[in-house]
Amino acid sequence: MATSAMTDPVPGVSPEIYSTADFTAVSRIVHEAVGIVLPHGKAMLVYSRLAPLVRAAGAVTFSRYIEMMRANGEEMGRAVAALTTNHTFFYLEAHHFEHLQGEVRPRLVEKLHQRDPVRLWSAGCSSGEETWSIVMTLLGPDRAAGIDLARRDLRVLASDIAPHALQKAAGATYAAKDLKPVPQDLRRLWTAEQHGHVTLAEPPRSIVRFRALNLLGEWPIRGRFDVIFCRNVMIYFDAATNERLVRRFAEALLPGGHLYIGHSERVTGSAADLLELVGPTIYRRRGA
Repeated sequence: MATSAMTDPVPGVSPEIYSTADFTAVSRIVHEAVGIVLPHGKAMLVYSRLAPLVRAAGAVTFSRYIEMMRANGEEMGRAVAALTTNHTFFYLEAHHFEHLQGEVRPRLVEKLHQRDPVRLWSAGCSSGEETWSIVMTLLGPDRAAGIDLARRDLRVLASDIAPHALQKAAGATYAAKDLKPVPQDLRRLWTAEQHGHVTLAEPPRSIVRFRALNLLGEWPIRGRFDVIFCRNVMIYFDAATNERLVRRFAEALLPGGHLYIGHSERVTGSAADLLELVGPTIYRRRGA
């Protein structure tokens, strides 16, 4: 029985097709590539996410597909994207957007009126719900004032490692019911509804730039940010990876800039010297 458990991670699937060794190899590759930790309990998830890619590639077995992943960067990218969890909502953790609106936005508006640049980053933007929640909050409940802000030096970088998630985010169209958590005045001003679907209007879309980016790799980014959102991404990383990543975020913030993280995530390690807690999972860069 013990031997079977070691060689047959998915009941009913032959270990010749998918074995514990295959799961271990995928887990190691994904951790090295993007920092995601896949414990043994995720063996079924790995099988269900990668089996369609194995079939599409004509690999037949997972071991053969793993060879293809290692030899082909595009195949590696498809596999990593398939294993990435893209599950998010509009206005998720509403207190973050309330803080952005009440405490941070006035300072950003003042900077824009002084003709200074304002930069925000939605890191791990997934299918875009977070990004568009940020943008609607920034533009605010006054249409003329919001359009004026959008025409100034205001940009939002939205990045993710999964191409299919970025495509959904850039399309900026969602089921109308998905936007119910967003304040009604913001929905009314910055979206258009038709046949049960909602599309973000041109002013919010004009300030966002979507980019494929591995948070563990190089960041081809110039300058620093006023605000960074990275929420419910680090829960998939180990502690050492989280500490390195948060330190990089802290260094990428302007003095006085804000970092928003997920409700189960914490700032630890050397980044704690650079960031101060100012609200539930809200941090400000020291030195303002």
